[in-house]
Amino acid sequence: MSHNLQAVAAQDFDLPYHRVLAIQGRDALAFAQAQFMNDVNAVADAQWQWNGWLNPKGRVIALFALLRRDAETLWLLLPDADPSALATQLQRYVFRSKVALHVRDDMHVGGGFAAPVLARGADSADTSDGVELDLSGDGGPRRLRLGALPAKPDEHEVSRWRLFDVQHGLPRLSPDQVEQWTPQQLSLQRLKAYSVKKGCYPGQEIVARTHFLGKAKRGLVRLQGAGVGALGEIMVIGDADARAVGRMVCAEGSEGLAVLPLEVGDDAFTTGDQPCTALPMLDGLAR
Repeated sequence: MSHNLQAVAAQDFDLPYHRVLAIQGRDALAFAQAQFMNDVNAVADAQWQWNGWLNPKGRVIALFALLRRDAETLWLLLPDADPSALATQLQRYVFRSKVALHVRDDMHVGGGFAAPVLARGADSADTSDGVELDLSGDGGPRRLRLGALPAKPDEHEVSRWRLFDVQHGLPRLSPDQVEQWTPQQLSLQRLKAYSVKKGCYPGQEIVARTHFLGKAKRGLVRLQGAGVGALGEIMVIGDADARAVGRMVCAEGSEGLAVLPLEVGDDAFTTGDQPCTALPMLDGLAR
């Protein structure tokens, strides 16, 4: 088994901007359950889920993987958000709870396009080189490692990792996309990233109303085209002049994710003054 661990670890590469924020203490689970949009109580020790934090208007502040290490320890794996800034924002709501928030600067995040050694689905695993998560999808196997030793940088593999996220409908939120979109607009139900049944959390009323009244009118669409990287408006060309119908959220190479009306029709799209085409989303990344 040790030879297999070394073989997989050799394929790991550094995932820049991926950081870990730890929530620890007697009230860690209760605090996370009250603040975050998914059902933290449904996660067992050593399991993880997609989750996020919303503002009171139901807009996504941060999207992350939440890993429950034990009854008093949660790790938030943040692919985009600044962990120090997020900790400062969350600290305002700690009040008298027995909770400590701290950035795990000692923990490095690496990824690899290989089958996880021990982790499967939502179950993480402790290995000789760190904590392993299974981020595989229909597009193939993927392994993520949280460890003490940094992996080697590899810009090509990082781009491939981000493209995999795009293809599977995992939006990457740059600072200008923060607090712009609701979970439904980002189609986060595909990742099972939020709950409409667990009870109160910031933005819950808006999320639940949208869900139960069927008022979600926009969702995430995977687009391919030379202009998606401009992250601009999506124009639809019909019989009349072109009109804006949506906006790009994130892109990698010639593919990106855009928020568009659910019933956008069959007209041609352009973005960045270039034609673009809608592609089917890949599945398998939900946990």
